[in-house]
Amino acid sequence: MAQDEDDRIDRITLDEATVIARNDDIEKEREVALRDLVEDNLFRPLRAKEAGHSGPWLVHLAIIDGMLALHLSDRAGESAGTIGLGLARLRRVVRDYFAICDSYYKALRRASAQEIETIDMARRAIHDRGTRQLLDSLESKVETDFETARRLFTLICVLHIKA
Repeated sequence: MAQDEDDRIDRITLDEATVIARNDDIEKEREVALRDLVEDNLFRPLRAKEAGHSGPWLVHLAIIDGMLALHLSDRAGESAGTIGLGLARLRRVVRDYFAICDSYYKALRRASAQEIETIDMARRAIHDRGTRQLLDSLESKVETDFETARRLFTLICVLHIKA
């Protein structure tokens, strides 16, 4: 991805206080999303840039009172503000994604290759729908691309796993 090296996430952390111990499948998805996101992403927080901050960025994701909070720190480690997103519009797609993932992981143990492929296609379609909704929510707040938003959506789903 060709972009300014400042317009990227250098590190991302999750508010572990809001999640319970995850099963191995979820933990693997989280690890892959974190690794892939830091490896290749486009992230330009517009208000932070306008306020004179520059990346690369440290992003801490948390869910606070039903809102997604992206706490930003700039290259110097100083707070660059928080981006808050209402999660109401994502709630249904997150629930659908959890349901299809549950079916997918069960199918891996007992279903035919064709059944697994069909469920996986549905899983990817729901994930893509959530990604598009996240991109809409980020509009005018953060410039990003589909792949970065896709990985962020995975991490948002992980944050929804509560005790």
